[in-house]
Amino acid sequence: MNENEIGEFRSGVRAWLQDNKPAAPSFLLPETFMEVGTDQQFEFLRRWQQKVYEAGYLGMSWPEAYGGGGQPQIMQEIVNQEMAAQRVPFVPNTIGLNWAGPLILDMGTEADKQRYIKNILSAEDIWCQGFSEPDHGSDLGNAQVRAVKDGDEYVINGSKIWTSLGSYAKYMILIARTSNEVPNKYAGLSFFLAPMTAHGIAPTPIKKLTGEYGFCQTYFTDARIPADCMLGNEGEGWSVAMKTLMFERGAVGGQAGGLSMMDLNINDIVELARRATRNGRPAIEDPLTRDELVKLVLEAKGNAVMGSRARIPALGGTYPTAVAMSGKLRSSELKRKMTRFAVSLQGANGARYISEDALDGGKWQRSYLNSFSGTIGGGTTQIQKNILGERVLGLPKS
Repeated sequence: MNENEIGEFRSGVRAWLQDNKPAAPSFLLPETFMEVGTDQQFEFLRRWQQKVYEAGYLGMSWPEAYGGGGQPQIMQEIVNQEMAAQRVPFVPNTIGLNWAGPLILDMGTEADKQRYIKNILSAEDIWCQGFSEPDHGSDLGNAQVRAVKDGDEYVINGSKIWTSLGSYAKYMILIARTSNEVPNKYAGLSFFLAPMTAHGIAPTPIKKLTGEYGFCQTYFTDARIPADCMLGNEGEGWSVAMKTLMFERGAVGGQAGGLSMMDLNINDIVELARRATRNGRPAIEDPLTRDELVKLVLEAKGNAVMGSRARIPALGGTYPTAVAMSGKLRSSELKRKMTRFAVSLQGANGARYISEDALDGGKWQRSYLNSFSGTIGGGTTQIQKNILGERVLGLPKS
């Protein structure tokens, strides 16, 4: 596409979003797919995703044969940028669009692609993730949910935790242990595209710090799933999971697009600093406040250009993969710092959350409490630092 074509396409996307952005509902919308806890929220967001897909603005670079647009990737990037600029609602099927879908297109059979991809885009089939377990935290290689082969089925027992959208999902990307008789724990894992409708699978919602729901603990009790749900071969689950995490963390492309969150950004923090007061004056006039705010602005602006930087080899320096692999760590830590700063700007009023007197309905406190889920999901902050140290800097594990 030349510059004129790009400009015309961007204008068309912007106009469509302005004309079709849904009015704010009477109930509180979640910030990310990890906070979808009510049927009202879910159906509102599902309808929005369906509308975006029907307009041709999701999966634009995915193959037409499976329901995608077959268009250049730059068109999807433009749509994503305009959706963020227009502050439209996010699309809820984040795991399907950004992790499971790209993985199936990369590794799945033709039957898998025909079965799953279009319904991921249209939000007819919602996906969740079954990686973490209650007793093993970020130690994915030590997963103990068992999958035992029985004829043309696998029988699943155990439980997974932090399964966002588990109450609404039709499928789960699941890593389970198929063998203990192997040289190392990683070789005993297998990867499944598991139907959540199977008898014996029970997602149980978990109440969060905010008083809302969104996460689940999912129990498997003699749950039988078809053997052809396995992606790859038995014992290859670790390598498939690692590829999935590369999509999840944005280290490789291929995602279907659409916003995955309605994030408070640095401009919102600057505007809050103008309204909040310190010693009877706007907080933004306080030198210490300004100093902290400038640091956050610099970090946010730096993150915003990281994608462009990663595409220029000369800027990659000694560690060309560091930008892509650090994306999840940088974004989750910045949000935590920004929202903590937003609460601190309110002084003693920052303690108010579920209160009529809470500033802006308590959205800053809610966002701060929710920000911790981002520092855990997809690998904790500590795990992300280990990954960068070992895989980018080449540091030893010990």
